[in-house]
Amino acid sequence: MINYLLVQYLIIWFLCSLLCFVTNAQGPSSLLHKCDEGTYVSGSTYGENLVNFLFSTVEASKTQVVFNSTVGNDPSDRVYGMFMCRGDVNSDVCAECVSKASNEVLNYCSNQKVAFAWYDYCFLRYSNRSFFSVYSLQDENIVAWMWNTMNVTEPDKFNQVLTNTMNEVADRASNDNQPDQKFGVGEANFSTSQSVYTLAQCRADLSSTNCTSCFSSAISFMPQGCPNRQGCRVAFPSCMIWYELFRFYNITSPSSSKDNSKGKRRLSKPAVIGIALSTIFFVVLFVGTFVLLKRRSRKRYDSEMQEANDEDESLTIDPESLKYSLAAIQTATNNFSVDNKIGQGGFGPVYKGKLPNGQDIAVKRLSRRSGQGAEEFKNEIAVVAKLQHRNLVRLQGFCLEGGEKLLIYEFVPNKSLDYFLFDQEKQRLLDWSKRYKIIGGIARGLLYLHEDSRLRIVHRDLKAGNILLDESMNPKIADFGMAKICGVDEFEGNTNRIAGTFGYMAPEYTTSGQFSIKSDVFSFGVVILEIIAGKKNSSFHQSEDSRDLLTYAWEQWRHGTPLALLDPTLNNSSVENEVLKCIHVGLLCIEEDVDRRPMMASVVYMLSGNSVTLPTPHHPSVSRCNTSKSVPEEIESDRSDTRLLVGSVSNSSSIELQLR
Repeated sequence: MINYLLVQYLIIWFLCSLLCFVTNAQGPSSLLHKCDEGTYVSGSTYGENLVNFLFSTVEASKTQVVFNSTVGNDPSDRVYGMFMCRGDVNSDVCAECVSKASNEVLNYCSNQKVAFAWYDYCFLRYSNRSFFSVYSLQDENIVAWMWNTMNVTEPDKFNQVLTNTMNEVADRASNDNQPDQKFGVGEANFSTSQSVYTLAQCRADLSSTNCTSCFSSAISFMPQGCPNRQGCRVAFPSCMIWYELFRFYNITSPSSSKDNSKGKRRLSKPAVIGIALSTIFFVVLFVGTFVLLKRRSRKRYDSEMQEANDEDESLTIDPESLKYSLAAIQTATNNFSVDNKIGQGGFGPVYKGKLPNGQDIAVKRLSRRSGQGAEEFKNEIAVVAKLQHRNLVRLQGFCLEGGEKLLIYEFVPNKSLDYFLFDQEKQRLLDWSKRYKIIGGIARGLLYLHEDSRLRIVHRDLKAGNILLDESMNPKIADFGMAKICGVDEFEGNTNRIAGTFGYMAPEYTTSGQFSIKSDVFSFGVVILEIIAGKKNSSFHQSEDSRDLLTYAWEQWRHGTPLALLDPTLNNSSVENEVLKCIHVGLLCIEEDVDRRPMMASVVYMLSGNSVTLPTPHHPSVSRCNTSKSVPEEIESDRSDTRLLVGSVSNSSSIELQLR
């Protein structure tokens, strides 16, 4: 009997090879987006110049593979930009990739002056400063990589062949004298039956020396980022390398797509029919195999997540990769000195620490009297360790020793949003541009949790106190101790224990225990209105008819005076349009009817778009309690708990973004 697993590999290999020749079969996917901290005001001259540049890139990509442009007469508002397509793709693929990149980069980098992005088939970059023919060693501090999860069978021999081949291809690309590309591909045999295929590309405007330096950094990173993997991509802001065990690039030049059939043998009609039938057969067989594999993967993943919810202390992640000793944390925090204490959460104090390498950390020390035991501790580790986004606090590790439960996070210096927002003196430090950036950053962080991360995450306790601010006042969502994991195709669940903070919790959650990604949308709407008003929802008393901030905002909107909600310290007519848009979006998010609340993808689009027609908001839900304390699983219903099964997640490839 034919080995079933072997058949699966043959089918996948066949389709991968087929799709590599049909380049247009898949749309371009993003490997890296990076945005600078400098912002511009919507509708400003810089914003208009940027839109004009992106429009010109889409038009130029129809005929060019490399394009540099400068838009704007005034140096203070000038936009410098470029795009570059991969050296083996035709004009149609190039145009499609650049068009997608031009549209997406504005969502990823809303109102920011500097951005660049690598895609499968193209590269896009713009800035308010000229970067043409300029290479900076700081570029090597930003790296993204993607790898195949399967390992090679003979790693020593493979790595030797790979390194030699990649160096040759990189050298060829660096010294490419064509004016529109620095690009190279190559292949080499490392066994009697297998070859490795390599690709390297550098920014066309850089010198050979600069490209060699960039390629050298990328190649030296491969053993660390993709050890012994069957495939890997490493991207820096100025170059990219890629290898696979199958041919993923076009052999011929894209310019050779014209009719050149003279002297070549044409396929007969029976041969064409045979190829077509064979392709259909393999596609049908692949679909059937894929369904079976998906079912198996779902069952296996459900089993793993069930184990993660058991009451023992076992973890579903590699302990050695994140584990810190208690002695190391005690030394870092001066034995949890009072002088090192920087905050007090619902489950215990938070201390600042410094590791021996000089890195600052924040240590969350879970109280033994708190409601968070092994269950919540494991939940926070399992969830946060897998999340990588610039608007989420990054988990560095944990300690489970000597009766202590410690979580080690990156240190975010400017404390939490509520520390500034609800203090009459400190809130003056938050001008409208900072508040608008904070709103947009929180929205993008939630969008990642709901739709772009490997698992669909419902935070369940989004509030101003759980939004930390870094040195540039960029927001980072924190505290995932109450988070719930939904399946990739599921959006809601039920619980018989309510967790969260009154004043931020959605009405369907407090009354029936039903939580969903729309619960987070409701909480985000509350946070938007608090940021605009500079006042806390749970302690807001503006008039006898307004029991909370939400009803007050609705009343002012209904009466045509929504700007009455605006914090008096922000009384500036130049920002009225942005304020009105944010109030409008906030009211849409706090709708009583769950179905009327927008998804976070729509929210991000509404906030970033300048000419978006927004739906009409309706009367919001009213608060049912007047306290801002967190409620760690305290309100119980008489229903049995309905545990939410986690959907399957493909483990065929992984991606990680890290700012080193």
